[in-house]
Amino acid sequence: MAETATTDDVVIEAVDEAPVKQQDEFVTQLSKIYQRLKYSKKLKTAMKEVEKDLLDLLGVRLFTIYQSVDNGREILSSIRGGDPENDESLEIRVPFSTTSLAGYVALSQRALVIKNVMDSDELVDIHPRLQFDSSFSEARGWKVKSQIVVPIKDEILLGVMQLINFEGDRDFSKTDLKHAMMVCQMLAKQFRSSLQSTQGPFDYLVQKGKISAAELEDLQNKTALYGGSVTRTLMEDFKIEADMIGKSLEYYYRVPYMKYSSDHELPTDLLENIGISYLRSNLWLPVAGDKDEAVILIDDPSDYQRIMEIQGVVNARNYVFRVGIPEHIIQFLRGSGGEDYEEGFEDIFSGMDGDHGIEIESGDDDDEDESLAETSVIIQLVNRIITESDRLGASDIHIEPGKDNAPGGVRIRVDGVCRELLKIPKEHCAALIARIKVISRLNIAERRLPQDGKCKLKVRNKKLELRVATVPTVQGESAVLRILAAGSAMPLDKLNLTPYNMERVIEMSAHPHGLFLVVGPTGSGKTTTLHAVLGHINKPERKIWTAEDPVEITQPGLQQVQMIPKIDFTFATAMRAFLRADPDVILIGEMRDHETASIGVEASLTGHLVLSTLHTNSAPETITRLLDLGLDPVNFSDALLGVLAQRLMRTLCPKCKAPYKPEQKDLDHLIGAYGRDQFDEDFKDLDLSKHEIMGPTGCDDCGDTGYKGRTGIHELLRGTHELQSMIYKKADLDTIRAQALADGMRTMKQDGIYKIFHGFSDYIQLLRVVAE
Repeated sequence: MAETATTDDVVIEAVDEAPVKQQDEFVTQLSKIYQRLKYSKKLKTAMKEVEKDLLDLLGVRLFTIYQSVDNGREILSSIRGGDPENDESLEIRVPFSTTSLAGYVALSQRALVIKNVMDSDELVDIHPRLQFDSSFSEARGWKVKSQIVVPIKDEILLGVMQLINFEGDRDFSKTDLKHAMMVCQMLAKQFRSSLQSTQGPFDYLVQKGKISAAELEDLQNKTALYGGSVTRTLMEDFKIEADMIGKSLEYYYRVPYMKYSSDHELPTDLLENIGISYLRSNLWLPVAGDKDEAVILIDDPSDYQRIMEIQGVVNARNYVFRVGIPEHIIQFLRGSGGEDYEEGFEDIFSGMDGDHGIEIESGDDDDEDESLAETSVIIQLVNRIITESDRLGASDIHIEPGKDNAPGGVRIRVDGVCRELLKIPKEHCAALIARIKVISRLNIAERRLPQDGKCKLKVRNKKLELRVATVPTVQGESAVLRILAAGSAMPLDKLNLTPYNMERVIEMSAHPHGLFLVVGPTGSGKTTTLHAVLGHINKPERKIWTAEDPVEITQPGLQQVQMIPKIDFTFATAMRAFLRADPDVILIGEMRDHETASIGVEASLTGHLVLSTLHTNSAPETITRLLDLGLDPVNFSDALLGVLAQRLMRTLCPKCKAPYKPEQKDLDHLIGAYGRDQFDEDFKDLDLSKHEIMGPTGCDDCGDTGYKGRTGIHELLRGTHELQSMIYKKADLDTIRAQALADGMRTMKQDGIYKIFHGFSDYIQLLRVVAE
């Protein structure tokens, strides 16, 4: 019993010295045992010599020491003490399991103190499946009662120690558990020295000279500080093969490595009720087996917290582990339907894995005191949204606040159609918008006015530019991010122009001077088409200048200029500069005002081929729009070579589209929409009684939508003599349209129907982009 004495204001408590002395004595005796084991070359023989001393020191009847086996499946009894009938040839193999004491501790790496192993209620309180198999002890006449079961581990699991007492012996206390853990620390040192495993997950790579120790340390420090994937950096920056990294992980964790295989079939029964996004965030998945024995692929088999989660989610009897690199685990998940992240994205806030390789290339973050925008979760959330949107082929990202306290949403536009990517909790919406403002250098404090900005990013070695627009709404700020990926020009023959349009476009682009326009709404592929034309005429003998905002597509041989409106470097300014720079061909990004359009027309009349775009709905409307801008009709009519109007229509998935014979009424409707006379002229070789068109089916490749990708539909107005005369006279729109049709123009609707009969798409998708 402790006594308390008081001296003035100081209270002195006299503590019993007995427990301290007992502890010191235990440490002294354990040190002597360790010294006898430390210098022994054969651990098993040495343990036999200290068996009685260890039993006495721990105050137990029996002990069994298991070592982990490098098959990722089980532990193996290697040393037993206190058994007079100890048969050294007898091996006890215990699987990683929730049904046995040693197997449960090996699985969970959690120490157990059990008063009575025969009390099923006590075991069930630990785990519903946990039980004690008494057959071995009963065969020897042992009345086993209390046990301590402790994992032997350092950074990884090395084994399990099981201490046993019988009926009539004392119950185990917390002190006994503490002593058992000290013994396990001693055994871990001995086990580690006898194993061939490395000291760290990537030490084998250092041993093989694939990376220096200093480089590895620097990489791990940067990853810990800034996020990201060590394995991805090793593969991408140090060019180390995945299998070599897997071998390094195998040596360290002593668990077999499993690499990604597209032919491997995942166990659908085990995956049935587990969210793909949850598995992606936690980097594990069942790769084989069933509820009796599940094979789990995980990036860190020593992470006992995740392993405890795994046994709660999978709920199998036994477990087998395989180690894999994170990128391969994600590839397995994509193959099992993980391409679609529409559902289950909410857990990103608790399980995001690094910055996904994003680097912000232009501008520093504003020094605004907006701590929410700078939190790790928000930064990673924005990065994840951008990388996933780019991976899914999105052209735009829409971040929208929810009504009242409802969650906000992130939608992406893929192939011209919006789809929901994830829901954002209401409390994160403002911080998400703030982070987007920071990276695009907008005024983070201004929430009442719309703002426009942009930023350049590098996503996994791919350069992107984001055009950002924020708009205040009654529920909070909304943002739209347009993804502008830098790329190369598409060949002209890949634009899917009809043979007639293809011939005319090539003919117009061969002119030494004149004005050729490509028109359509935002996102209709105008720049892609113009660069395809430039790619066709891009020869050493032609000097080509381009003025663009932004420069999305680059080509060798072109002199390309980025507009900077803030310093008054506009399209008109660039055009004047180009005319002094000896051009043959000029591409001007957009004729959005009278000044730019006038300079473009003048340039085309003075020996230059001028290409440009305009936001109009059809080719004939372009004529009236430019005249409304105040262009001189005489100059304009002389300069015009042609106008190509276009839209992008979703195409049927090439892997799953299926032919079918349309009903007569559907056929008549298509022919009527095309125009009977024109149809007979353009499809004179088509046997309608046998012809089949294509329809959507749905497969994994297209996300069961039946559609993948887009193709252009076009209408080409030519600057014929008759049309030039009408422009000079400022004819109305209907007259110009009639003349264009008489000159051979097919409308975008007709062009779309032409492509339906050639199996590219269907009428539903055509009606999405053109009027009925």
